[in-house]
Amino acid sequence: MQFSSKNKSFRRGFRLRGNTLVILFFFFLVGLFLHYGGKTKPIVAFWNDLKNLVGIGPSSRDRDGHNPYKAPEPGQSPDDVATDDKGATGSATDERSDAGSASDENNGRESTVETGAASSGNKRFDFEKKPDFLLPAYKSSDEIVRHDGYVLRYRDQYEQADWVAYPLLAFGITGDAERDQERFQPDPFVESGSALPTDYTRSGYDRGHLAPAGDFKFSQRLTKQSFYMSNISPQAPQFNRGIWKELEDQVRAWARRDRGLYVVTGPVLKPGLETIGKKNEVAVPEQYYKIILYCNSPSIRIVGFLLNNEPSNEPLRSFVVPVDQIERLTGIDFFPFIPDDLEQKLESARSINGWF
Repeated sequence: MQFSSKNKSFRRGFRLRGNTLVILFFFFLVGLFLHYGGKTKPIVAFWNDLKNLVGIGPSSRDRDGHNPYKAPEPGQSPDDVATDDKGATGSATDERSDAGSASDENNGRESTVETGAASSGNKRFDFEKKPDFLLPAYKSSDEIVRHDGYVLRYRDQYEQADWVAYPLLAFGITGDAERDQERFQPDPFVESGSALPTDYTRSGYDRGHLAPAGDFKFSQRLTKQSFYMSNISPQAPQFNRGIWKELEDQVRAWARRDRGLYVVTGPVLKPGLETIGKKNEVAVPEQYYKIILYCNSPSIRIVGFLLNNEPSNEPLRSFVVPVDQIERLTGIDFFPFIPDDLEQKLESARSINGWF
């Protein structure tokens, strides 16, 4: 029923105006937010369901999780992931954000290093699904320090880490992060207090990276964290800038070729080493090791390197040793989740097959 007053007409009953609908929808979202205890995931899920209901949701291709830029993680067959002209170095956040690694949105303090499951369904490779599977064995009393791109065990007695572990994917070594912007700094997450940059001043030794900055070029933040002093060890200048750098470059080349590796590296620490430092006594290692694991079911291989902390013109192949030898020197059990018989077979061999 309508009635009018002069030139104006009115409709009996309540009629919502456009801005009123917006306000009601806003309060509806606030109610959802409060109902779910401040969590946004249920609200996002509700919104996606609503979009699908009215026909504006993502395509079935998107809902199936298709991502043409995603490179396979170690242990995943390249055939399982579609690629386009950009190849395998596209999306970085999805590939390592779950890995203790590496999302720039997550500071990683509570995260663990996890990796993709073996793509073939081979249960013998289920060890790769375990959280922290790539970390060496450690005790609850050890000081384990987790950063976005790597995890380490800090040895306060020697003022450095005795191992640093991280996954290395092709995307991680491509990017525009600049190491020249960064400065060495104490690690704020080492509870006992890390060494200081000044401990190396005029010592005659380089501040040598264990996990190199070049392995984190996709992220300026991860590059910055590689300059924490917990990731640094005293290295002879011509060793650090020579054969050690050559080995780092070689590992990155393998990561590009194989599309994913696991790396564990560190110094050989023992009592009685020379020390440097004014405020902290930083041990100067005589040797360094690097262990690289390739795991893509049913293919798996491992190679270990042991180098003296001195210049060398020898080819990298001459530094290959069985991983068992590195374990005896360091007292560290590497890749403890690999089945014992497979671990023994891998670590006792001195093989360069599939590497060089």
